[in-house]
Amino acid sequence: MTAAGLFFAFALDALRGLFRRPWQVREFVQQAWFVSSVSIMPAALVSVPFGAVIALQLGSLVRQLGAQSFTGAASVLAVVREAGPIVTALIIAGAGGSAICADLGARKIREELDAMEVLGIDPLQRLVAPRIAATMLVAVLLNGLVSVVGVAGGYFFNVVLQHGTPGAYVASFQALGQLPDLVVGELKALVFGAVAALVASYKGMTAKGGPKGVGDAVNHSVVITFMLLFALNFVITAVYFQVVPQKGS
Repeated sequence: MTAAGLFFAFALDALRGLFRRPWQVREFVQQAWFVSSVSIMPAALVSVPFGAVIALQLGSLVRQLGAQSFTGAASVLAVVREAGPIVTALIIAGAGGSAICADLGARKIREELDAMEVLGIDPLQRLVAPRIAATMLVAVLLNGLVSVVGVAGGYFFNVVLQHGTPGAYVASFQALGQLPDLVVGELKALVFGAVAALVASYKGMTAKGGPKGVGDAVNHSVVITFMLLFALNFVITAVYFQVVPQKGS
């Protein structure tokens, strides 16, 4: 509980730094560019097989149930609600989060963070807050890219490989899909990006034991982030189904 309490206090201080001036615009732009540069290509490559697997599995299942007309709705909703945010979270945590943790951990063992505090500079406001904001922005934009690529991949595999009907694929989604489905996907990506940046920053700024300690902190941050993301995904999805009425139900 001590570690959880320290992380919670760190998260509150870091999030409060998002609204304090002066705001580090240059650091924010640099971090947003860096996180996006290491995340875009892996996310696009991973989203294609994700969409394909979902389309193939659901296509086979709905054929057995005699509900081929709902293949499009099931595939697109699965990608937009669940697969897109999950892929985004895994890429952000694995690529961007590990880089943030390693960078801050190296600064910690070189005592740069202590030097900043001696000079009266708050490391949370100067280093952590821009990274959190940049990761949240990139996660939201990346989720949109993953959703588009995943839906396109699912459409291709369903229509071309499984000989589905293009019109029925699109019409079924229009019948069951709604705007809150997209909104909840983007909300998940926003929350996941903030959590990934917070965990990576906390583990990096508390790294100990030299270079080996930094490596251990990176590993811990990725594992902890994955666990938190899947738990948060379940909570957000459960709340969404309770709050937002579904079409066709």
